[in-house]
Amino acid sequence: MIQFLLNRELRTEHALDPNVTVLQYLREHVGKPGTKEGCASGDCGACTVVVGELDGERVRYRTLNSCLTFVSSLHGKQLISVEDLKHQGRLHSVQQAMVDCHGSQCGFCTPGFVMSLFALQKNSTSFDKAETMEALAGNLCRCTGYRPIIDAAEQACCQQQPDQFDAVEAQTVAQLKAIAPRDTAELNSGDKRCLLPLTVADLAELYAANPEARLLAGGTDLALEVTQFHRELPVMIYVGHIESMKRVEVTAEHIEIGAATALSDCYTALAAEYPDFGELLHRFASLQIRNQGTLGGNIGNASPIGDAPPLLIALGAQIVLRKGNDTRSLPIEDYFLDYKVTARQEAEFIEKILVPRAQANQAFRAYKVSKRLDDDISAVCAAFNLRIEDGVVQDVRIAFGGMAAIPKRAAACEAALLGGVCYPAEIERACAALAEDFTPLSDFRASKEYRLLTAQNLLRKFFLELNAPEVETRVTAYV
Repeated sequence: MIQFLLNRELRTEHALDPNVTVLQYLREHVGKPGTKEGCASGDCGACTVVVGELDGERVRYRTLNSCLTFVSSLHGKQLISVEDLKHQGRLHSVQQAMVDCHGSQCGFCTPGFVMSLFALQKNSTSFDKAETMEALAGNLCRCTGYRPIIDAAEQACCQQQPDQFDAVEAQTVAQLKAIAPRDTAELNSGDKRCLLPLTVADLAELYAANPEARLLAGGTDLALEVTQFHRELPVMIYVGHIESMKRVEVTAEHIEIGAATALSDCYTALAAEYPDFGELLHRFASLQIRNQGTLGGNIGNASPIGDAPPLLIALGAQIVLRKGNDTRSLPIEDYFLDYKVTARQEAEFIEKILVPRAQANQAFRAYKVSKRLDDDISAVCAAFNLRIEDGVVQDVRIAFGGMAAIPKRAAACEAALLGGVCYPAEIERACAALAEDFTPLSDFRASKEYRLLTAQNLLRKFFLELNAPEVETRVTAYV
């Protein structure tokens, strides 16, 4: 069984279908239809809810897309929907701010915006426009033009008062401690089940016994099989309770990131070492997705347009794979074999990612080109990592996403640059070499000609920035 709090009500589920999403659960099982389905793919934010988790003696609130979140992942947590904000007949301050600032017109997207504003208010001490824009980037509205919603965010953050959640936080903490997972749990509907281990050893044992199972971390990609393709997932193993796979540790040589670490929790360590990685994470889908999507999942799903793999390949990162009691390290570039085909063996899983620390004379840049600045998938993602000494390129690693069936290094381009002094003629030869490295495809995001020219222009941009850093725009490049 699983247990969680629906606001403050304890819910215990024994035989619920593990394929049920939080959105379905709210609307169809507990009669809370305020949360809306807009896209069922995590793009519009209409289904945004807030999940509370223990953070010491406090509750940490985060937004999630309920359309992409399976109910099993709520085990041991608190779920808050828009119906829970109104208290004793009075609107919550974020709801009142939306009314006062005329932040709603047709109203369909409003519950999602309200929940994003609620989490923003809970995690802020004052109004910051950049934080507000990031918090709302995953919520789309066709009516308002956003200005009144931003006004509502300013009012909610500047005039916040203690609310009913603050008043009962100690009791909520006690409730969450009481239902904290202590053993492997299982949600079993008879024909479908989800297993929830607590340790890496338990995960390895369960996966060996159920090699057909699908691993569930954030679920932002896996859930699409249910919501978009209407498939059933008979067996899942949820890894979100394995604390050792949710840690970020900085050692003398590496940033070690557990494969189940949410992208939001990777940001601080990666941005401190590689600012461009941090900038890219700001444009990685939406805050709702980053709060539940994981770095291990972004690698494991082997998408050719995943944002993180090109950067990790360029940095020479490795993954630690585990099967049973055996582990092995593998360069990330060797993990991808063909479209959606990887070097992972049956019942083997990614345990952690090892990202090398930055070195002296290292120049690292990353660029994402997409149709929208926020909450969009790359047409081309590029990462450049060079070590230059006395004006000569001593080491070079260049990787692209969106240019091939897998995220891939540009070997011919690297060879054209290695040992050179980066004169314009050499850079142009390296640009021409990209045509040897890649034969991109045309699709609805971009044509093959556009992709190749963009890749070449990003290489030129990289060297322009090295010589004139004051004109850097880096990851903000988009079309």
